[in-house]
Amino acid sequence: MGLFRRRRPLHRQLADAAGIGLESGVAESLAADPPGWDGEQRGEPGIHGIPRARRWDVVGSAQAPDLRGDLVRFVSLPDRTLLVEEDQPDGSLDPLAAAVESSLEPPYRAEAVRRDGALWAVGASRIEVVEIAGLAGDQAELVLGPEGPVLRIDGRTTLQRSPALERVGEAEGSERVVRAERLDGDLWEVSVSRL
Repeated sequence: MGLFRRRRPLHRQLADAAGIGLESGVAESLAADPPGWDGEQRGEPGIHGIPRARRWDVVGSAQAPDLRGDLVRFVSLPDRTLLVEEDQPDGSLDPLAAAVESSLEPPYRAEAVRRDGALWAVGASRIEVVEIAGLAGDQAELVLGPEGPVLRIDGRTTLQRSPALERVGEAEGSERVVRAERLDGDLWEVSVSRL
């Protein structure tokens, strides 16, 4: 027997103790999963190299004593008109909007949660709003691919065309998907992603 005993490397001993399998030096755990096709982070946030996906562009707090409930979601249009699905008193969202708009210009989508009494925490993300006239339904998806544009309205493929949606997608480049959700009247929230 020699003077030195061959031991397993420390990283393998620690991985075994933590229940993490190693294959060719790469962890098989959730922490090693790559981001998904949609850019959504997978794995455990806070573990080497996997940042928590950013949800809000701006966060803040405000006193909003007239708001009802514990959660409110709203959208601010480019003209600063506030759209809210829940029934709230007129002007009750103004303190939350002011907290957001000190750092972020409309349009944006926001969510606020009651923290304590009249104190609310609010987070907001930028959105793109486009006026699209003559488009029926509440949700639209336009695929700009090699075969030409394919439009789905409320989950059903249609032969209808939407030049406004096509312009939004083409501005971002070829082979894109444009998703749109009706906000109010002819105003739609749109997002564009690559195929």
